[in-house]
Amino acid sequence: MTILTSILLDGLLALGLNPGEANTVHRILLIFLIIVVSFALDFLCKRILAPLIKKITVHTQTKWDDYLLNDDVLSKTCHLIPPVVAYALMSLAFSREQALLDVVFKVCWIYNVIAAVRLVFAILNSVYTISSEHDDYKHRSLKGFYQMLKLIVVCIAAIIIVSELIGKSPIVILTGLGAGTAILMLVFQDTIKGLVAGIQLTANDMLRPGDWITVPKYGADGDVIEVTLTTVKVRNWDKTITTVPPYALVNDSFQNWRGMFEIGGRRVKRSINIDMSSVRFLTAQEWKQFSKEPWMKGYEHAEGEEVNLSLYRQYITYYLKHHPKVHQEMTLLVRQLQPTPQGLPIELYFFSADTAWLRYEALQAEVFDHIIAVTHRFGLSVFQSPSGMDLQQRLRG
Repeated sequence: MTILTSILLDGLLALGLNPGEANTVHRILLIFLIIVVSFALDFLCKRILAPLIKKITVHTQTKWDDYLLNDDVLSKTCHLIPPVVAYALMSLAFSREQALLDVVFKVCWIYNVIAAVRLVFAILNSVYTISSEHDDYKHRSLKGFYQMLKLIVVCIAAIIIVSELIGKSPIVILTGLGAGTAILMLVFQDTIKGLVAGIQLTANDMLRPGDWITVPKYGADGDVIEVTLTTVKVRNWDKTITTVPPYALVNDSFQNWRGMFEIGGRRVKRSINIDMSSVRFLTAQEWKQFSKEPWMKGYEHAEGEEVNLSLYRQYITYYLKHHPKVHQEMTLLVRQLQPTPQGLPIELYFFSADTAWLRYEALQAEVFDHIIAVTHRFGLSVFQSPSGMDLQQRLRG
């Protein structure tokens, strides 16, 4: 290479340029040629070597190499060539100006560090894609973890660049950062708390993308669509987006409905208020009629007169146990609650066999439509506060 530069300089002198002009033009041409060679090698690498590697990975049986050696990673790898070539050849153009050569070397080194950081980012993105599709990790909130790794890479790169600019060892930079730790913690407190909280959420499997969570303090009620280092994005049922800091989910309480979907049953806990004045003993004729019903099978007949409300509860229990949309493997009961001025609450506690919201609501409506409509068969009345129409009918009566 030195011979070629000498031939180039001799050619410029032969053109009639004086030594000063020849040296200036010679240096400009060398810098231009070095830049051209550097980016030409980058171009050839992306056009020839990268497609060749892609063809090899396509024909392999493993899938990880398809992700790890994708177009982005190969392209970022090729971008490492220009600064390396320039670093190796720039001494030819600045052989007599050591101070200027040092500056050029620093620029090439910084460029190389930035290119290396971009390559590491591309590799981390590929590893994130691989882990997101793996059966053991695809339900984990790994994005915050990979963001943490990227943040560490950026910090290391920044320390290397600063140490190169000031000509000091990276250890000296790290020692100097000790005094500014308090300031850094103050500036990046949300990031640090989010980092710690993200690790806790992931390690304890408290939150996954796709989970339905409820965070009343922040007005969040919907599906988790993204978990990052500093935010948890929740798409609410009204299609708005709420962002919640990860540390808020660790420090405060929140409700995760994932367990409901995993177990396959969604709880129904509602009551109907019975007018206590309609609760009475059955007549002999009524008891004879009810005792023949199939839902009376297994009913424990009490000594003395039977109460219509007891049979009503027996009927509801039978109805729920034979309903195809009610989960029969989970808790099912019909009970009385404490009487209130609004009547005697009869609570239905059971689980829907379908956790989908629309079908769950449809089941609730279907069950309560039925039990309200059937109350008159037992001589019972559903309590409701008097309306203007009720008062008018009483006055007319």
